[in-house]
Amino acid sequence: MMETFFIFYSLFWLVVAVLCIAGEWKVFTKAGQPGWACIIPFYNIYVMTQITGKPAIWVLWCCIPGANIVFGIWLINMLSKSFGKEEGFTVGLIFLPFIFWPMLGFGDAKYIGPYGDPVAFHAAQEKNKFSFEDTQS
Repeated sequence: MMETFFIFYSLFWLVVAVLCIAGEWKVFTKAGQPGWACIIPFYNIYVMTQITGKPAIWVLWCCIPGANIVFGIWLINMLSKSFGKEEGFTVGLIFLPFIFWPMLGFGDAKYIGPYGDPVAFHAAQEKNKFSFEDTQS
């Protein structure tokens, strides 16, 4: 009886892990980064800092106990804003990652630029700006 429970419990968490990894892989790919980077410890944080426009020193801040919680949440918030999502989506990425990472990765969200770098973010928004006057017939 206990062996059966352990097998199903393990399979459940394996499915959850695969969903999270697949979603994060697709998010990295959408942002123009290598998808495999999401499975490499510490390097995945570095790539997230590149996606969000933050300096590489943030990898260190994400490794300091206590500060890692603040900087990790902040980094995920900037990641969701880099894809045009709001704070509610950030909460979902933190508390329900097996749902929200695949939603961000496989959904219709587009990478709109590094939110953490205001100049680059504004430039990306201007580049992707839609104007009714600029449409060609």
